[in-house]
Amino acid sequence: MAAADAIEAPPALKARFNKLGLTRKSDLVLHLPLRYEDETQLTTIAAAGNAGPVQLEVRVREVSVQFRPRRQLLAWVADGSGEIALRFLNFYGSQTRQFERARDEQQRLRVFGEIRPGFLGDEMVHPRYRLVREGEPLPASLTPVYPTTAGVSQAVLRKHIAAALAGADLSELLDEAWRRERGFPPFDKAVRLLHAPPPGVPESALQSRQHPAWRRIKFDELLAQQLSLRRAYLSRRQRGAPRIAPAGVLSRRLLASLPFALTAAQRRVAAEIAADLAQPYPMQRLLQGDVGSGKTIVAALAACQAIEAGYQAAFMAPTEILAEQHYLKLRAWLEPLGVEVAWLAGSQKKAAKRAARQQVANSAQLAVGTHALIQERVDFARLGLAIVDEQHRFGVAQRLELRRKGGNAAEPPHQLMMSATPIPRTLAMSYYADLDVSVLDELPPGRSPVRTRLFSEARRGELIERIRGAVDAGRQVYWVCPLIEESEKLQLQTALDTHATLSEELAGLRVGLVHGRLKSGEKAATMAAFAAGGIDVLVATTVIEVGVDVPNASLMVIEHAERFGLAQLHQLRGRVGRGPEASACVLLYQLPLSLLARERLKIIFEQSDGFEIARQDLRLRGPGEFVGSRQSGLPLLRYADLETDAELIAPAREMAERLLREAPARAARHLARWLGSREELLKA
Repeated sequence: MAAADAIEAPPALKARFNKLGLTRKSDLVLHLPLRYEDETQLTTIAAAGNAGPVQLEVRVREVSVQFRPRRQLLAWVADGSGEIALRFLNFYGSQTRQFERARDEQQRLRVFGEIRPGFLGDEMVHPRYRLVREGEPLPASLTPVYPTTAGVSQAVLRKHIAAALAGADLSELLDEAWRRERGFPPFDKAVRLLHAPPPGVPESALQSRQHPAWRRIKFDELLAQQLSLRRAYLSRRQRGAPRIAPAGVLSRRLLASLPFALTAAQRRVAAEIAADLAQPYPMQRLLQGDVGSGKTIVAALAACQAIEAGYQAAFMAPTEILAEQHYLKLRAWLEPLGVEVAWLAGSQKKAAKRAARQQVANSAQLAVGTHALIQERVDFARLGLAIVDEQHRFGVAQRLELRRKGGNAAEPPHQLMMSATPIPRTLAMSYYADLDVSVLDELPPGRSPVRTRLFSEARRGELIERIRGAVDAGRQVYWVCPLIEESEKLQLQTALDTHATLSEELAGLRVGLVHGRLKSGEKAATMAAFAAGGIDVLVATTVIEVGVDVPNASLMVIEHAERFGLAQLHQLRGRVGRGPEASACVLLYQLPLSLLARERLKIIFEQSDGFEIARQDLRLRGPGEFVGSRQSGLPLLRYADLETDAELIAPAREMAERLLREAPARAARHLARWLGSREELLKA
């Protein structure tokens, strides 16, 4: 950071500014108001009514500190048209003396706040106020209210922002003709207007952030995000990577051994990945598909291509139960074809772990495991492809560590990331602009549709009878609980209690239990027994959320469904409907429901398309949780909204590619303006 751009302030204030992400004067320029208050006009008490915030000019008539019903400062003020009380529940002795002096010296007071009916008549509670001279002019623009933190007042922020604006470089970085064609105002005019809106600017357009000045700022913010991510994408393409030719013999043998045919979507995506692997730069592809769309076989085909070319493939999953499901499936597919598959997980005993590490370092062609794969003592012989399942659950650093395991810094392995949480198109275009994205938008034939049912806790008895009926018909059942142990805060029934209760209510049926605290061997044994039909009802926590495949399980009950997020509910529901039988998912909820919980249950009840559920989830939650750990270092959006400003993303992406190609110096200046040193975090 240039010394001239450093904020000049005492160390304590600088530390508070840092909490707000303000380290440079340039940051202050782009620290834009949350809202505005109109102090450009005065209202009389008689005309004010109760219609919202108003500004009055008054004199103090009486001041008192009262102690009932609680300690409070009351100042009675009047302006000739009427009087009201100013009430302060938190106050200092100096405030009392200030009001007393204003009363005694007949000083004028400007107060800003909302007038509301109170016990003693009309009042303002904790209004903003200041002493003024007679005839003191009113502000010429709306008063900005900025995001702040403890110890940084609005007055201090306004003073530092005004000083930063006075010396800031607000030069235009967009092509003039292009800017005018799209109706964007110049950057300097947009910024100055938003910090100090002149009289006549529609306040509603400012508050709703629909004013052209806001539109320009949102576009520039999206452009900075696109520039940083596309630049990272292009820089990765400068690196070397193993060229893995699509020979296809092993892949064809795998496909010939399968009891099913690939869907058109699987064939299309497999071809995209095969073409990527043949390039001399590292693949960085995100494979996303709805629950049950068949991502694992696509990943297996990519692994076959790497193995056939003499390279190793690694397959990493976030939980041991999911990693083990993948291991068992991949081993069953590939070992008969002569592929050596290694298994590595944190729960393995020392001797088994040591043997697995030696296998990975020497002979294994495919290594499957959890984050144990990226531990320091794990060295791959010749890693050519790294596959990361449920990639949003891993941090940026963890994914990079797997890439570094290639053993050749000049040629990092290709990387395939997979997600069963569909990502809305606007989010993929925005936050995943540094990746190539493949979508499996077709489910394999034979998947039976899953009916979703809503049951309140009062219908639990009816539900128990349905479970007995399903088991009598030869089917199996999941019963999912949200917690392992009792939480006083949430008062949720635990998996342990539920298992005990259901064992009584379903006497005569075989009721199993699986949760994250079980040892790996116990978990594996329970899941194997369920898959083999040895357990009728499996009580589980969300460890079965992804990867579990038991075609005979046709009924799922999700207890306290109101506590789950949409993505989790959709993932869990995807565990049933994997066989030919009609399947159902019962969402068991507890009244009363919050408005958000009611809306979530309505969406999951009405929708089965994962992409539409993801779009609705984005609307409810915003992008932060979708990008998950990936957001470390990413420029999260402060002003642009992916739902309401979606039409700005495509032009921002086009302009980013154009600037990087034709005007890299301007692209660098735009990034410096918006991200400063933070852009370095994106180069991983």
